[in-house]
Amino acid sequence: MHTDIALPENVDRGGPAQPLLLVEGLRKHFPIAKGLFGRGGGAVHAVDGVSFRVEKHEILGVVGESGCGKSTTARLLSHLIDPDDGQIIFDGEGVGDPDGITVRELRRNLQMVFQDSFASLNPRMTIEDSVAFGLKVQGVSEAKALAAARDMLDKVGLEHGRFGGRYPHEVSGGQRQRVNIARALAVNPRLVILDEAVSALDKSVQAQVLNLLLDLKAEFDLTYMFISHDLNVVQYISDRVMVMYLGQVVEIGPVDSLYGNARHPYTRALLSAVPSLEPGVRTAASPLVGDPPNPVNPPPGCRFRERCPHAEAVCAAAMPELAAVGDGHFAACHMADPSSGHSAAAPEMPS
Repeated sequence: MHTDIALPENVDRGGPAQPLLLVEGLRKHFPIAKGLFGRGGGAVHAVDGVSFRVEKHEILGVVGESGCGKSTTARLLSHLIDPDDGQIIFDGEGVGDPDGITVRELRRNLQMVFQDSFASLNPRMTIEDSVAFGLKVQGVSEAKALAAARDMLDKVGLEHGRFGGRYPHEVSGGQRQRVNIARALAVNPRLVILDEAVSALDKSVQAQVLNLLLDLKAEFDLTYMFISHDLNVVQYISDRVMVMYLGQVVEIGPVDSLYGNARHPYTRALLSAVPSLEPGVRTAASPLVGDPPNPVNPPPGCRFRERCPHAEAVCAAAMPELAAVGDGHFAACHMADPSSGHSAAAPEMPS
């Protein structure tokens, strides 16, 4: 991509077997200031020990209720906010390590597309200037940056002769999101994080943008991390899916395995709440009872246990670890661990 401009070439250092992104023990707590009478204090446990991997050229979908930590995780990965703890390894190199990759290098290789297409763009800059801006920050000359921006606008379906000189308020929401995608891809990244990138679009435009993303992924050998609350969209676009609840990963696996045989009660509740296209199939009762626990003081053990119909004493006594429940499929539930002592856990098979 952009062979005529002065950007570093993307080098696959570890081959296809090495994950593009490896996250270990990522943690972020936001302190709460005490009020005038000493009330408050503590910290919101936004992301609490998250570990996962993103394979090269895959699409990892991330789902969960509002406040589960999806967007905070994305901002931690791109270092828009600094983590309290944990390690981020990009293609075998630790981010910020003395012998690893710098945050500046990471930000060229990892780009984000946000939900609010209008707020993401400078209203005083033309569309082509917005797309070219990142290239100029990377040291590309203005002429070459503009040429690359116009080429990328064409690739996302916006003819640069018609749209390049317009301002963000002069185009539709779907067109603005195409501009944001073009801006992200202009600097030749390897990983693009899409944080609710199609949630604000109507269904017809949403489908067009999703198909555009798939075409661009194939053309530029991209890897996506696709964050959304829409489980139908995630199922359509993803290779694997990660489910988060109250700052933790509770299930992760291939899309067909997770949607066809969800093993965590929270995942099953989310899937049962998806509206059906069949007129006679209706959700008679809410699949989830109660509100999520207070993120300032999360309960001990399994964080989902206060809303789970299968909760037992072991769920309060110990936090479940991610356990293998299938080929590449893992769930953090005591029912998925034969050694947990939960009455619904399948016994271990004799060796």
